[in-house]
Parts: sequence; C-alpha cells; structure tokens
Amino acid sequence: MPGENLSRDEARERAELLSVDGYEVVLDLRSAVDEAEPADGPRTFRSVTTVRFRAAAPGASSFADLIAPSVNSVTLNGRELDPAVVFDGARIALDGLASENVLVVDADCAYSRTGEGMHRFVDPEDGEVYLYTQYEPADARRVYANFEQPDLKAPYRFEVTAPEGWQVWSNGVEESREGQTRRFAETAPISTYITCVVAGPYHYVTDSYTRGDLTIPLGAICRKGLAKHFDADEVFLVTKQGFDLFHEIFDYPYPFGKYDQAFVPEYNLGAMENPGMVTFREEYIFRGKVTQASYERRANTILHEMAHMWFGDLVTMKWWDDLWLKESFADFMGSFALVEATRFDQAWVTFANSRKAWAYRADQLPSTHPITADIRDLEDAKLNFDGITYAKGAAVLKQLVAYVGRDAFLEGARRYFKANAYGNTTLDDLLSVLAEVSGRDMAEWSRAWLQTAGVNALTPVVTCDAGGRVTELAVVQDGAELRPHRVAVGLYRLDPDGALVRYARAEADVAGVRTVVGELTGQEKPALVLVNDEDLTYCKIRFDEASLATLRSHLGSVTDPLSRALCWSALWNLTRDGLMPARDFVSLVVAHAGRETDVGVLQMLHAQALTAVSRYAAPDWREQGGKVLAACALQELRFAEPGSEHQLTWARFFAAGAATEGDFQLLLGLLEGSARIDGLEVDQELRWDFLLPLAAHGAIGEEVLAAELARDDTASGKRHQVRCLAARPSAAVKDQAWAAVVESDALSNALVEATIAGMQQSSQRGLLAPYTEPYFAVIERIWADRSIQIGMDVVRGLYPSLQDSQATLDATDAWLAAHESAAPALRRLVLESRDDLARALRAQACDVAAG
Repeated sequence: MPGENLSRDEARERAELLSVDGYEVVLDLRSAVDEAEPADGPRTFRSVTTVRFRAAAPGASSFADLIAPSVNSVTLNGRELDPAVVFDGARIALDGLASENVLVVDADCAYSRTGEGMHRFVDPEDGEVYLYTQYEPADARRVYANFEQPDLKAPYRFEVTAPEGWQVWSNGVEESREGQTRRFAETAPISTYITCVVAGPYHYVTDSYTRGDLTIPLGAICRKGLAKHFDADEVFLVTKQGFDLFHEIFDYPYPFGKYDQAFVPEYNLGAMENPGMVTFREEYIFRGKVTQASYERRANTILHEMAHMWFGDLVTMKWWDDLWLKESFADFMGSFALVEATRFDQAWVTFANSRKAWAYRADQLPSTHPITADIRDLEDAKLNFDGITYAKGAAVLKQLVAYVGRDAFLEGARRYFKANAYGNTTLDDLLSVLAEVSGRDMAEWSRAWLQTAGVNALTPVVTCDAGGRVTELAVVQDGAELRPHRVAVGLYRLDPDGALVRYARAEADVAGVRTVVGELTGQEKPALVLVNDEDLTYCKIRFDEASLATLRSHLGSVTDPLSRALCWSALWNLTRDGLMPARDFVSLVVAHAGRETDVGVLQMLHAQALTAVSRYAAPDWREQGGKVLAACALQELRFAEPGSEHQLTWARFFAAGAATEGDFQLLLGLLEGSARIDGLEVDQELRWDFLLPLAAHGAIGEEVLAAELARDDTASGKRHQVRCLAARPSAAVKDQAWAAVVESDALSNALVEATIAGMQQSSQRGLLAPYTEPYFAVIERIWADRSIQIGMDVVRGLYPSLQDSQATLDATDAWLAAHESAAPALRRLVLESRDDLARALRAQACDVAAG
C-alpha cells in the first residue's frame, strides 16, 4: 500500500501545476462473464483513457495515477512512452509537459473482490455476474488512468462495452448505443472519486420527479434475485420528499440530470454519493420483516446521499482535511430532512441515541482529531471516515443552527453553493459566508468546535433550601478543552400517575468551569436534572446523585422519547467510562427497557447490554449476567404484542443472548416448528439469527448449516452460513477461519467480514487465546499485501480484544514499541484497539468493586 499512497503535499503541487479539461474513458467489460479463470494473475478488463489537461509551467514533470496489472501503451502528446519505464504499478511518470496536453493510456485493469475499484460479484443463486464501482477516497485509478485528487475536477465521458443482455449505467444519461457499446453524456465537472459505472443483468424500476419546469428521471436498481423483495415505491417516495425539501431550502436546482440509485452486493459502505448514480449496500433491501428503525435508517441514508449532491458533489473540499465539509453536513441533513419531510419525525431521537454514541466513542480514542483534521495522505483519509467526521460534525452543526439561527444557516448554505458551484473549498470559504449572513464571529466558534478535539462532560450541581426549593443550580464542565455550550436544562418530577415529566426548563450559555443557571432558582426541588435537554449541544451528560437514584427507579417513566434517549445515552457513557458498574447498567435494562417505545432506542439498548456483559462486566459475573439478560429477553418476548416490531426486536435479543440449554431448545423448537410464540413469524433472516448462537454453542453442526444454505441458496444465505460455520466451538474451525482470512486472499470482502464476525465469539475466549501472538506477527504483512479495506477489516477484526488482560495490553505495547516506523494508519488501528481493551479493563475493575 505505501507505493499507492498520495500525500497532501504531492497533491497540492500537482494542483498548482495542472488543470484538467476532460476525460474520455472507454471500458470493455465483456471479460466479466468469461467462464474460464485466468491461468495466472487476476481477471482483467481493458481500459483506455484519454485525458486533456493543461500545465502552468511548460516543460515541467508530473504523474498520473493508475493501479493495474499491466499497461499496454502510454501516449503523451502523440509521443509513445515505454510503459516499462514510466509505469511503476501505481503512477505514470509524465515528463516534458506542454501548455496543452493529451494523455492516452491503454491498460488492463483488474476486477476487484474487495469492494474497491470495479467490483465483480457472481450471484450463487443464478450464476449471474454483477459489476459496480466504488472509489472513495482514491480507487478510480483501479479502473482508469487519472489525476486522483478531489481538486482536479473535470467533465467525463464514459463509453462501456458490456456482455450481451446487460444493462449499464454511469453518471450521465445514455446518449447512444451501438451493439453492446453504450456512450454516456458528458458530466458536469466532478472529482474522480464520485465517477461511477454499474453494469450487469440488474432489475431496474423507473419513475420521475417534477418541480415546476424541472424534471429528474429516477431509477432504482437491484440484483434480479432481490427484485421480489424490492420496495422501490418506498425508495422513490423518500427520494421525492428529499428533492422537495432540498430544492426549497437550498434554492439551487439539482445539477446532475438523472438520479439513479443502485443497491449493490458486497458493498463496504452504507452508500456513495456518485452524482446521478448513487450506490447503496443491498442490505437496505429487506428480505424479511424489519422494524421501522430499519426503514428510518435507509431513508436517512437516501437523504444523506442526496444532500451530498450539493454538499460534496457540486461543491467539493480541496483535500481530505476538509472531508467534514461534506460528511458532517450530509449527516446533519439526513436527520434534518427526515424530520422536516418524511414520516420519520422522531429522527433526532435516533441521532441522539445512535449517531452520537459513535461520535462519543471516536472522540475518546487516542486517535481523536479535530473535525477539521490533519490528513497527510490517502491512508489517513481512509481512516477518517469516522464518528468525528460524520456524527460529531453533524452534532456541532446542529448546535451551529441554534447559534446562528436556522434562517441564517440555510441562507449561508445557499450563498455557499452559488459562490462555489463546481469548485473546491476549504473551511475558510464556509466560515466567511456564515459570518456574513449571521453577523457572528465564526472564527472563535470554529476554533472551539472545529479545530480542537475531545468531548466535554456537563454535570449539574443542585443546592436546595429546607423548604425544598432550588437556591442554586450550576453546570460544571470538564474536559481538556472547555467550550461554549448553548444548552437547555430540564427539571423533572413524578406526577400523580407515576410519570416522570418536565415542569421547568431554561436555556443557558455554559462557558468555563462553572455556570449558574439563574432562571431555575426558586423552582421546586427536582427529582431529575437533565442538562442538555433537547440535545442542543455535543457533550457527555452526567447526573447528580439524586437524579441518578431517580433514574434507577423511574427511567422507564420518562415520558418524552428524546429525554429518555438522552438519559440512556448518559448512563451508557457512565458505564463505558468505568463510573457505573456494568451490572448496574444491565439491571437498568432489565428494569426499564420493556417500557421503551422507540424501537431504535430499544435495539441500541440490547446491543449495549450485551457489550456490558461480554466486555465490561467482572469475568466471574459474565455467566450470571448473560443468564439475567436472556431471562429478561424471553419474558419480554412473551409479553410483547404479537406480530409487533417490539416482539421481533426482543426475539433477536433473546437469540443473541441465549445462555442456557433451555434457551437453545426453544430456538431449535422455533426453527423446527415444534415451539411457537404467538405472532412471531420466523422468516429466513430470523432463522439465521437463531442459527448463529446455536452454532456458536455447539448445539448444531455443519450438516444443519448446509441444509439451511440449500433452503436459502442466495448471496445473503452464503454470508450467513460462512459466519455460522466460523462460529462453531472447535479449535479446528478457528484454524480454518484464521487461514481463510490471513493466509489466503481468495475470499471476497463480504466473506472476510462474515468469517471474522463468526470467529470472534465472546463465549469462546479460550479457543481464541492461541491467536494473540500470531496476530501481532502478521498484521504488518497483511497491511502491506492487502488492499486498505481488507487490511482495516483484518487488523480491527482479529485484534485479540477478547483476551482481556494486562498481558494483551503488554503484547500490544511491545508491538507498538518495536514497530515505530510502521505505516501510521496501521499504528492508529492498533492504538484504537488497545484503547478499547484498556477501557474494558477499567470498566471490569469498576464492576469487580461493585460485586
């Protein structure tokens, strides 16, 4: 990977020298369906690229980017260059540039099995081949020669020859077709990483969106095998709602013509904002019953990607330092648009509960960074698609809207688009327009929120008189960097019906170590004080002792869904920080989760409770804690309304936490039909959910899983089966899983992920112990030999986190000390894993003390 890296300095120098006028990319993809695999080397396709560009200094030298097994010819301004001399496997050296240049590169590029570049997927259900591209941050060079950096935008024309019977899409509309060759319209100027090609015998549904004189052709695409599950009408509904809102608030017409959305297999991301040709992971097409939380998550992703058409595609960051300029805005706009334009009007609850949990974790890692990050190179960029760039940035923008006002914020966005359309920007471009429309000093706000790292904790300190009235309520702030916070502070009491309701509220500007909220003086003594009520700022919420005691008894009685979600989030942060014993968090879930009405919050609580038991609980309490959770899950499953999404959620939780022979027998009975729970439909996806714990605890074997695959012989079924096979409690099975991931690169990205997930079972610590030493022995080789995506999956996924002891920390420290010159991105991954383990050990110590 180091030879494929590109530094910020190199990109800056190249951008100062070159400007690109246009690309013509000709791809021949007919080899995708060749029955015979190549005798040696990867399967390839022909790629011919013509780039027209200018150089500011004639006679200067530069380079183009290309990662390909072989290059047939390179021509610069009619001059033939020897590929053996100018091509090093990742770059093409270009010397003696003229003021105006034409570069033609004829190469054989490799199909991908890692989700990077031109990914090739063979559907096990019908043998059909499907292709799609995925490039961010810099994998377009795996498909065609280019200048791979975001600030060298250009128009593109794609020409694609595909196997007979296939459909093909790109960013532009199809202009002409001759035989098996399609030619697509020239795009507006865009960056390399958002160009796209999708090709194969896909299922295609069409619609259109009209607003005044503007008509946008819409398309929705999936594999043929998923067509029976594809609710394209729902996808189009959210799409149209999004276009209505964004056209209204941005006052800039959608600039890229058509709008196709393809749901593709073995996708590494949630989605990608390729203009006119958005790609999504096909898991957003639901094969079985799912909860409204799943539909909300998909709608959020659709709107997130649509927001990128303006934030990211129309106006793009100069370099990956300002990745947040698109991702934070899109993450904020996803939730904003859900609430403003769709039926998912509780999306800010999901944001507070789920997205911000991602941010809080990332912001407490040793690799935490300011929202505006220091991105030295492409490897740094790849790792910064994280909870800070997305969720923390979105949370800070939510606060910014409160700070400058909604109208000013949206007017700033409108001016930003119009001033920078089809161009590239930095932080200063955005701040200047926001300062202009709001009249606020954005420099100080930016310094506090965008240019410093870390999360603050806000704690209420309440003093009351003998008559039960508040004499002073102060908010105490801690953290390495104290920031200004605009917060709402809510006071809650129990009403006669036992509900915990808010009776007083005050907004305050919290600054410095201690801020008194004078407006609440004289109020009745509260049972609960909730700082950051309504989730206006980005912080960890703490509680005074009286409030914490109230929550232990009455958390389920908090009537407002957002307030309740904030309380749960705060309690989870206390647990992660080793300030609340894991067993206490488990007790809260057992006591109150059954009353949780928001199914997305409930799903998060289930995941957190399982983590509390498996990672944060005292080792000698794990077994008991697991049984407590399983018993709770079964009770709530039986009490849940038949056929409800809550019943489905409790069924999945019961399976994930199954702990006793009785639990396993019930799961087997539900699979076989000999047991029944009213209203619970055990569809194919739920069957796999039940089979995983059975496989992990040795209750079923390979033959049962083979039979299940025969029943569900699909791409999804294969992933599930691979995961279940790797989960079996056998040393031989673990050896096979390790070898499949570490010693071979035959598995696709999706099956690598499934194998690792199956192998790492928290109930199998003893079986996994022998892999600690080999892990540290192989990760540098893995990082050097594999693609960055697979490298990340392996380094993160196989870290011996379940060997939760000081010895594992010592082994990690020894590796870090001995590999100071290892790739910074690799060291970052190891440091993050170490930090997670150290946190787990601190939490376990807290739980031991409570026992």
